[in-house]
Amino acid sequence: MKRGDHHHHLPRRDLIWFGFALALPVPWIMAEAWGGLGIAAEWVATMAGLSILGAAFMLSWACELAEREIPQALALLLLALMGVLPEYAVDLHFAWTAGKDPTYAAYAVANMTGANRLLIGLGWAVVVLVGCQRSGTSALRVNAPQQLEIRYLIWATLYSFLIPLSGTINLFDSMVLLTLFVCWVREAMQGEEAETELDGPALLIDEEFKPMGRRIWSVLLFVFAGFAIFISAEPFAESLVSVGRSRAIDEFLLVQWVAPLASEAPEFVIALIFAWKLRGSVGIGALISSKVNQWTLLVGAIPIAYALSLGGFSGLPLDARQSQELLLTSAQSLFAVILVADFRFGRREALALMLLFGIQLCFPSAAVRWAFTGIYLTLSVYLLTRGSPQTRRVFFLLLRGKTLGEKEFAALDSAAENPGK
Repeated sequence: MKRGDHHHHLPRRDLIWFGFALALPVPWIMAEAWGGLGIAAEWVATMAGLSILGAAFMLSWACELAEREIPQALALLLLALMGVLPEYAVDLHFAWTAGKDPTYAAYAVANMTGANRLLIGLGWAVVVLVGCQRSGTSALRVNAPQQLEIRYLIWATLYSFLIPLSGTINLFDSMVLLTLFVCWVREAMQGEEAETELDGPALLIDEEFKPMGRRIWSVLLFVFAGFAIFISAEPFAESLVSVGRSRAIDEFLLVQWVAPLASEAPEFVIALIFAWKLRGSVGIGALISSKVNQWTLLVGAIPIAYALSLGGFSGLPLDARQSQELLLTSAQSLFAVILVADFRFGRREALALMLLFGIQLCFPSAAVRWAFTGIYLTLSVYLLTRGSPQTRRVFFLLLRGKTLGEKEFAALDSAAENPGK
C-alpha cells in the first residue's frame, strides 16, 4: 500500500482537508459556549449543520483507523452508534417531552419513522448508485461479515410489524428490541479483524504515528466528533422547525423529514465517502449497521425515555397516523432487506427503492401510506415466491439464524455471474 510517485502532493492536501474538518464545528461550539444568544434560526441551522458535517468526516477517519485495531463489524457498529447519536438526541428529546406534554408523542414516532425510511430510501439507494457508478459495475457486493446485520435486520423488521397492534410502543417492545441489539453487539465483537486500506487523512495519521499514537488519534476523533454532533443535532433540528414555522410549513412533516435529514447527515456523508473511494461495500455495510441500530436501539429506547419522563409504565401512544407510518416503515424495511439478502445490491434495485420512497414522500396522505405499504408487501411476497432462488434460500437461512459458509458465498457469486443458469 505504498503511495505512488503521483501522490507526493497528498500529505499537504490531506493536512488541509483534516484542518478543514476540524474547523467546521468550531463556530457552533463557540456560539454554544456563549449561550447562542440572539442568533437567527437560519444561522443556527447553518452553523450547527456545518458542525455535523465536520464531525462526519472525522468519524469516517476514526472508523478507518479503528478498523485496523478491532473487528470490522465492531468498527462499523461504533461508527453506526456515533452516526445515529444526533438521531437519538433529537428523538429521545421528543419522547421525554411527550411524557410531560402528550402532543409530542406524535413527533417522537414521526422522527423515528422518517429517519428509518430516509436511511433506506435515500441513503442505501444513493450509496449503491454512487458505488456502482465509481466502480463501473451494475451491482455492489455486500461483504460476507454483513450477514450478521442482515440476519438481525430481518428479525427486527418482522417484529416491528407487531408493534402497532397494541396501539403503543411499550416496554415489552423495548425489551425485545434491546435484547436483539445486545445479541447483535455480542456477535459483532466476536468477528475477525479485517485488513483495510487507508486513504487521505487516515493514511496520513497511520504513517506519521506509531500504533499507540494512531489509537489515541482514533479515540480523540471519535470523542470530538461525538461532542460536535451531540451539541449540534438538537439546535439544528429545532432551528429548522422554527424556520419552517415562520414560513408556515407543516411542522409534523418537518419533524419527520427535515430533522432526520439533519441528524442522518453524518451517516450519509461517511457512506458516500466510502462509495466514492471505491469501498462501496463498506459504505453500504455502515448504513445496514445503522438501520439495525435504529430498528433495535432507537425504537427500543423511545418507550423507556417516555416511561421515565412520565413516571409510569405506560407505552408511548400511537394514533392512527403513527400506526400507518410505522407499518409503512416496516414494509419498506422488509422489501429492502430481501433485496440485499443475496449479498448483491443492484443499481436497478437502488433506483426502485429511491423511486418508491420519492413518490410516497410527495403525497403525505393516509390513502397513499396504505397504498405504498401494500406495494412494498406485494413486492416482498413476489421476491420471496417468484424472485431468484438464491435470494429466497439465503433469506430463509438467515431467518432461521444460520450462518453462510464460504461454499454458499461461492455459489452466490457464480449465480450472479451466470444468471441464466
